[in-house]
Amino acid sequence: MRLRVMAVGLMLGLCSMAGSAQMGMSASTSKSGEASSPAKSLDELLKLYENEVMPVVKAMPADKYDFAPSTGTFATGSPERFDTVRTFGQQVLHVAEANYYFYSSVSGMKPDVDMTALQKKSESKSINKDEAVKALADSLAFAHKAIATITPENAFVTIKAIDGMDTRASLAAFGVAHGYDHYGQMVLYLRMNGIVPPGSKP
Repeated sequence: MRLRVMAVGLMLGLCSMAGSAQMGMSASTSKSGEASSPAKSLDELLKLYENEVMPVVKAMPADKYDFAPSTGTFATGSPERFDTVRTFGQQVLHVAEANYYFYSSVSGMKPDVDMTALQKKSESKSINKDEAVKALADSLAFAHKAIATITPENAFVTIKAIDGMDTRASLAAFGVAHGYDHYGQMVLYLRMNGIVPPGSKP
């Protein structure tokens, strides 16, 4: 539900920006600035996320990439079960895998990695930090390329729906919303290990 609310909020803003961009192509721009294209607006969202998440995945020590919350992390008697919760490393590789999934649908481009191998790695309890950081960075580079294929003409044309998102613009925005969901979890994992998240430092 939280992701869907975020995605709806992102889409409302994008709709207005895309409309302004299309109008700006047939009329002179206002004195306050030039109209932005859907691709530029969406890419700025992705850059904002990238600048938040990459310092977080680099901040977690390599020997903590297998950390996951357990019942002992929380109050005694907590009813939650944590035996299937992802480790920090699994969170990182899950986001990388999802990025390829979402943004290949946005652009029609084939992921430039072995998706079966990436999925297998993301399910492992033992994940190499350097490999995970690179995998996420590579997936974000792929996402930027995919977003560059979005135009005012195709941004809101219906494509195959994924999680209720059925246009290139909505799916690209949802990819960012999904990433922020896991960013929030990774930040908590840092704090559980006594590490101040980079975005919280003065």
